[in-house]
Amino acid sequence: MEKEFIRVRSVKDILASVILIVGGSVLIMLPTAASVNLAGFFLILTGLILAFVLKTDYQDPHTGERYEKAEHYFKQAMHTAVSSAIASKPEAVDLAEAEKGSALKLDVYYNKTSGKAYLQLFEYVPHTYEPCSKVYEYDLERIQKLIK
Repeated sequence: MEKEFIRVRSVKDILASVILIVGGSVLIMLPTAASVNLAGFFLILTGLILAFVLKTDYQDPHTGERYEKAEHYFKQAMHTAVSSAIASKPEAVDLAEAEKGSALKLDVYYNKTSGKAYLQLFEYVPHTYEPCSKVYEYDLERIQKLIK
């Protein structure tokens, strides 16, 4: 069974949407100028759009466990070094070379309460990132430097 993660709404996402909607409603209810009422409508509209669009957490659909995600991008020349590092010794990934290219993407899914982390390497093919490694599971302590 291949490990997969789906995007879900976090508590922060829901809270941001609710604050914008409530703040906009308060501005509309106050006996103020029309420009303040218009700003209230824009806040409500922004809150509604965020409620439908914003999803920042990731969830394992089989276990229901929620994860946070960190991403690192590398040059294509780092493919063998990064793929061998995540396969056996994830603490050896050289983050000094990160963000110098975008041909490779390293996804790190982690859950601080359970102490589990998952790593997977992706390679950029035109218009999308395709997996080029399997998903590796590690303890959170081993990949601490990868989550910034």
